[in-house]
Amino acid sequence: MRTALAVCSKELRQIVRDRRTLLILLFVPAFFLLLYGYALNFDIRHIKLAVQDRDRSTLSRELVSSFVNSSYFDLVGYLDSDSEISRLIDRSEVRAVMSVPSGFERDIRSGRPVTVQVVIDGDNANTATTVMSYSRLLIAQYGSEVAIRFAPAAGSRLPLPVITVEPRIWYNPQLRSTLFLVPGLIAYISMITAVVSTALSVVREKERGTMEQVRMAPVNPVSYIVGKTLPYLAISFVSALLIIFSAMVLFDLPMRGSWLLLCLAIGLFLIGAQAQGLLISTVASTQQVAFQIALLSSFLPTFILSGFIFPISSMPTVIQYITNIVPARYFLVALRAIVLKGAGIAAFWEEMAALAIFATIALGLASLRLKREWS
Repeated sequence: MRTALAVCSKELRQIVRDRRTLLILLFVPAFFLLLYGYALNFDIRHIKLAVQDRDRSTLSRELVSSFVNSSYFDLVGYLDSDSEISRLIDRSEVRAVMSVPSGFERDIRSGRPVTVQVVIDGDNANTATTVMSYSRLLIAQYGSEVAIRFAPAAGSRLPLPVITVEPRIWYNPQLRSTLFLVPGLIAYISMITAVVSTALSVVREKERGTMEQVRMAPVNPVSYIVGKTLPYLAISFVSALLIIFSAMVLFDLPMRGSWLLLCLAIGLFLIGAQAQGLLISTVASTQQVAFQIALLSSFLPTFILSGFIFPISSMPTVIQYITNIVPARYFLVALRAIVLKGAGIAAFWEEMAALAIFATIALGLASLRLKREWS
């Protein structure tokens, strides 16, 4: 027993001296609990809603208010033409568009049935299903209230007014979950592959002691970075295309957009991922540490904070700001816009610009740290 206590005392002293290990053991679990406890939220709120009100009556405005006051929907604005619906949904500026027909109030007061159409972006099958359920529920509740308010007098032959909803799911009418999951898996697999492979390749040089030879060779840091990343970039690019082709064959993934834009988006995303791997390699001294950092910085953010599984709009504001530094968030928007919607560059140019900025910053930081190591 005394021996065990002595070993325990020695181990405690070593842990206290190693502040990094102590910090990881005490604070990292609590940090992950706070971060992902708030991020993992299946409740969908703040759904961006646009309205095409062809009636512009008191009752139509009441219907819109019932959606906004439910706290599930955020009103983006009113539309005047059908072309605006396509533009807003393609650019992911709205998740749903409610179309109120002309004569809405007149038909209700006359006791005739009325149909309200709700167009829903189906690129995210889970969210689209929830939006459709919310729409049915809110319209049914409002219909009941209106029915009571305009109930015909006793003995009247006029029927009670009935409001029904006609949902239209764009880009994924069957709400197939594979069309929602496969683009996310493409980003997920590509990110991990690119980051881990690049990080380990540089750290492997350190462990083998060949980094000193590289420093003595007539090779500058930029040439070294380019030479290190190009093979893995080519392999990761081919791997991403193979995943897409496999998904098209096995899961009937459509390809409605431009292959050139798809390759451009994949290229920008992989360059940023490899730059992140290079940056990790300048921090880590062993392959084990590099592998752990690469997984933590690519696996968890891509899976949870990119909009792959959980909608970003439902996360707390602080977490939403954190997602702005996750490159997979922008890649997923561009990938779904190209593959599922067939949209042009105008619909997702901001996401492409964000990927380019991330890649530039990551490459710059990695180059600076490598120059410091070589000097």
